Amino acid sequence: MSTSVLWLRRDLRLADHPALLAALDDADEVLPLFVLDDALRRPAGAPRLAFLYRCLRDLSERTGGALRVIEGRPEEVVPRVARAVGATGVHISSDHGPYGRGRDARVRDALGDIALVPTGSPYAVTPGSLRKADGTPYRVYTPFARAWAARGVRAPARGPEPSWTDGGQPTDGVPPDPELGEVALPPAGEHAALTAWRRFLDDHVAAYDDNRNRADLDATSGMSVHLKYGTLHPRTMLADLGPGAGESKLAGELIWRDFYADVLWHHPESARTELNPAMRAMTYDDDAGHWRAWATGRTGFPFVDAGMRQLLGQGWVHNRVRMVVASFLVKDLHLHWRRGARHFMTHLRDGDLASNQHGWQWVAGTGTDASPYFRVFNPVKQGLLHDPDGDYVRRWVPELRDVPGAAVHEPWRLPGGLPPGYPERIVDHAAEREEALRRYGVTRG
Repeated sequence: MSTSVLWLRRDLRLADHPALLAALDDADEVLPLFVLDDALRRPAGAPRLAFLYRCLRDLSERTGGALRVIEGRPEEVVPRVARAVGATGVHISSDHGPYGRGRDARVRDALGDIALVPTGSPYAVTPGSLRKADGTPYRVYTPFARAWAARGVRAPARGPEPSWTDGGQPTDGVPPDPELGEVALPPAGEHAALTAWRRFLDDHVAAYDDNRNRADLDATSGMSVHLKYGTLHPRTMLADLGPGAGESKLAGELIWRDFYADVLWHHPESARTELNPAMRAMTYDDDAGHWRAWATGRTGFPFVDAGMRQLLGQGWVHNRVRMVVASFLVKDLHLHWRRGARHFMTHLRDGDLASNQHGWQWVAGTGTDASPYFRVFNPVKQGLLHDPDGDYVRRWVPELRDVPGAAVHEPWRLPGGLPPGYPERIVDHAAEREEALRRYGVTRG
C-alpha cells in the first residue's frame, strides 16, 4: 500500500479540502500530520492555543485516531515521518504568511527527492494571484474587489472518503488546553463550524447587511475563528450564499480577508512596520497608565471599555468595536498601533496575522487606505449608533448595568454622577482628535 502525507496547518477539516484530494490521488492511504511548532505556539495566546487543540482533538477523532501530532521543528519532523513511511509525497494547503513561506521552503529542501505538493489555500482567491493590468499588486481594496469578482471562485472540492493510516508512527498527542480563566470559547472543529454556519444562514443572513454593525445584536456570522483554523473554507460559505453572493456585505468581508492576505504576501514586512513608509516618522506617546486603562477596559468611555472587556472575556470582539477601540488607542491615546495589534493577537481566538495587522494599519492610517488618517472615531457617537439602547455596554461593563437606555454611553451626564467603581474619562476626545490630526499633518507634510 502506498502512503502520502497530509501535513495540516490552517486546514483542519476533511470536507472541501483540495490538498487532501491531491493526497488521495497520490497514494492508497493518507497519513494526517500536524506539527506543534514552537515558533508559532510561543506568540499565540491561550484562546488561540485552546481552540487549536480542540480542533485537533476533533480531527483526531474524525480520522479514527490516525492523526499524528508531533512536537518539533517542521523541517525535521516532516521529512522524518515522510521517509519513515516511504511517502509518495507530502501534501499541503499553501501558506502565504512570512513565516509560513520560509518554513515551507526549509521543509521542501529537507525533503530532498520527496515532493512537497501545495494544492489550494485558506483563501477564496489565493494571495499573489491577482494583479493590476501593469503587473503590480493592488494597494486599494475597491479595485482588488472588482478583480476578485471578475476572477470568480471555484466550487467546493469534493471527492471520495479517504483511507487513513498512522503509518505505525508515534504521536505526542494533543496537549492539554492552556489555562483560560473565565474566557468562554465557542465549540471547535469542523462539525461545530458547519453547525454554526448553517444556524447563521437560517437565522441571521437575511438581516446581515442591515445589522452587521450592531454590537448589541447577535448578527454576525461568527465564522472568523473557523476561517482562521480552516474548519470551514470561505469557498464553502460563498457557495452556500448562492448566485450573486459577491454583492453581499458578508462576501465583502471575505474579500477584505483575501485582500489583506494579498497585501501581506507582496509586503511581508508590513506585518511589523508601516506599509506606507512615510508614516514611519509618525510620533507616538508611551504612557503606561493610558495603556493599562485601554487594555483593561477602564478608559471611562463605555463603548471602548465594553469592547476591551469583551476581548478579555470571549477572545473575540465585534468588528465595528475593533475599529473603535483601535482608533481610540492610536488617535486618542497616541500609542503605536503595533502595541494594540500585539495585544489583540495575544487575546483573540481568531487572531490572523494579515487581517489583524492590516486592520490596525487601516485604522491607524499607515496602511492600504489613505483616508483613515483623518478619520477619528468618536467613541460616544459610535456607541449611540451601534449600541443604541446600551445593551452591549451593560453586558460587559457591570458598573453601568443600572444605567437605563442610551444614557449608558455618557455616564458623566447622570444627575448623580458616575456610578460607583466606574472611572472618569482619561482624555478629552475632542482635544486628542485635534492633536492626532496635528501629528498626521506634520508627518504627511
